[in-house]
Amino acid sequence: MKYRLMGSSGLRVSELALGAMTFGAREWGVEREESRSVYDGFREAGGNFIDTANIYSEGRSETYLGEFMADERERIVLATKYTGGTRRRDVNAVGNNRKNMMDSVHASLKRLGTDYIDLYWVHARDFLTPIDEVMRGLDDLVTQGKVLYVGVSDTPAWEVARANTLAELRGWSRFVGLQIRYSLLDRAVERDLLPMAKAMDLTVTPWDTLGSGVLTGKYNRDAEAGGRAALRGEIPERDLAIAAEVVAIAQEIGRSPAQVALQWVIGGEGVIVPLVGARTRQQLDDNLGCREFELEPAQRARLDEASRIELGFPHDFLRERMPRGVEDHRA
Repeated sequence: MKYRLMGSSGLRVSELALGAMTFGAREWGVEREESRSVYDGFREAGGNFIDTANIYSEGRSETYLGEFMADERERIVLATKYTGGTRRRDVNAVGNNRKNMMDSVHASLKRLGTDYIDLYWVHARDFLTPIDEVMRGLDDLVTQGKVLYVGVSDTPAWEVARANTLAELRGWSRFVGLQIRYSLLDRAVERDLLPMAKAMDLTVTPWDTLGSGVLTGKYNRDAEAGGRAALRGEIPERDLAIAAEVVAIAQEIGRSPAQVALQWVIGGEGVIVPLVGARTRQQLDDNLGCREFELEPAQRARLDEASRIELGFPHDFLRERMPRGVEDHRA
């Protein structure tokens, strides 16, 4: 496993992050034994960056993770999140507000069995809490030693830029990471979020990199076999066509479709550390194989074309109408 710096910090994280959302999930995830197997497989591969959240599996994800890393806590870059509600009929137990932040971090520390969190994410922007309240609260957690670094997830580019600029001006802790949805099926973040992250030196940790399993090609196979017709009917033809191109390239180079889809994400703009989740050790081992090769430029071009999106205004406008003399002359 190779390692990368987390944004503008000196924190070193593995080139893939383990998403622990499936840990303890009773309907679509896995219980303790299989979760432990997935954790062990990631650690054996050299991974040190593990991501969870206070609301995953109603707290069981954090509880399991705390048990698994008990004997090696210092070796783990532990990330968790706050924002989602954890107490019913309590209006302050949800959102970005300072009270929920403080209550959530203390509850997470207890479930995780640790006295500090390496990376604390704002899970999503609520647009009710003033941004200075959020950034000041996070800085207080860093000052108290309960949190070492902070990041932000699922938030517009302009708000992330505003938050980090405010923090820089006031001498508070800035976001070092950005967590977003990104895959061949959903490239909308290329319009603003990815360029913003690169310009502001934020490491990107994408989720849903396999498009809810569509990019593994399983729904294309089901269609050919006449199975899962109802479910396939809910998947856009564009997505199935992209998945077919992924499968074709995978067959050509002797790799799995999941590995091809993940490798495409890794090669995106800026520093990208994809989240890999797995319900079984076999799925994890397959995903980890994405580190063992690189797509050829021609292969990446095929995937880019199959999944191409319009950047829209003002990006396309500026590219087409750039005045003479201000062209990009960088090598």
